[in-house]
Amino acid sequence: MSNQLLIIGFVWPEPKSSAAGSRMMQLIEAFQKADYSITFASPCAKSDNAFNLDSIGVSQVAIALNNSSFDEFIANLNPDVVLFDRFMMEEQFGWRVSENCPNAIKILDTEDLHCLRKGRQQAFKDKQIFDTSYLFNDVAKREIASIYRCDLSLMISEVEMDILKNQFKVDGSLLVYLPFLLETISAEAIKKLPTFENRDHFITIGNFLHEPNYNGVLYLKETIWPLIKKQLPQAELHIYGAYASQKVTQLHNEKQGFFIKGFAEDVHEVMQKAKVCLAPLRFGAGLKGKLIDAMQNGTPCVMSSIAAEGMFGDFEPNGFIADDAQTFVGKAVQLYKNETLWTEKQHHGFPVINERFNKQQHVNLFFEVLENTLIHLHDKRLHNFTGQMLQHHTMQSTKFMSKWIEAKNA
Repeated sequence: MSNQLLIIGFVWPEPKSSAAGSRMMQLIEAFQKADYSITFASPCAKSDNAFNLDSIGVSQVAIALNNSSFDEFIANLNPDVVLFDRFMMEEQFGWRVSENCPNAIKILDTEDLHCLRKGRQQAFKDKQIFDTSYLFNDVAKREIASIYRCDLSLMISEVEMDILKNQFKVDGSLLVYLPFLLETISAEAIKKLPTFENRDHFITIGNFLHEPNYNGVLYLKETIWPLIKKQLPQAELHIYGAYASQKVTQLHNEKQGFFIKGFAEDVHEVMQKAKVCLAPLRFGAGLKGKLIDAMQNGTPCVMSSIAAEGMFGDFEPNGFIADDAQTFVGKAVQLYKNETLWTEKQHHGFPVINERFNKQQHVNLFFEVLENTLIHLHDKRLHNFTGQMLQHHTMQSTKFMSKWIEAKNA
């Protein structure tokens, strides 16, 4: 009898639109390989970019917020493991899971630390240095509470694990480091990648619904690109990403070589045509899918320290990390013109993919932790008193709020 996993999705996975979508597909694949039957449920409307989960044998179920129909659904399903996609889903459905399936293991997939991203964004807006007064925000109070109410939380970045342990004093036994889970790149595949002279132009990519990406494109438009263009008049910047709204498309300017290309059907194809990837993000959190895409396709990068955070560990980056605009531009031009330097930086990217994000290693470790949690669940919860306390209080408030909304809607 295979184990049952219920994933409660904040959105339906869109692997071609966002790193979060790719990440969700990686988790689904890992659980399927471990012989789990998977049901994916979400209260969110489906877009055309949503992956058809039925095609890989995952059941899809639409669920409603603030509605006791979920109680019957989960009691019938009776999953062994429930995975919440971001803390907002745990807030909405966690108490119902605990009430109807008290022995199900609750896992939170944080995606990135929302309180860190929000705090950095606010500090940027206020033109202030980011510090703990920005980190300890209202989102943090909700997100950390959610981490405590779950049995395990999946962390995509070691930097964020450190923040949780050191700044928020979260016990390490509640956290699992599970970054992007990637296939290794073979020497043959590397040999087949387009060479320096067969590539042209600069590229950046990212879902425009994600504020750090939009802000990064604005920064390119206003500050970085005019300086690069002055030194490389023939170069173009190609900007890809899902959900390009009016405010994004109006940045398109052919005369300036600034091309808003919109949704990329095949990220590998567009990344392999480009010579250099630019990622001047000024706030954000988690790991950047665009840097992974660049490394997989042998495209060196110039990136901010926010973009590079959690990505390289002790490995050399596949390019340059620069936060000052002049330095950023200098490095971008250098990479674009110097084939020797370009090739050297390109080759730094492959070991990062193969050793740092090696799928098999991370998946094996995660399932060891999960098995251990299944066996010792009672003890684990006993030792997480803060979690029990939050479960007790929060469950009551969220529960009655939800019941009140349901009654009001009736």
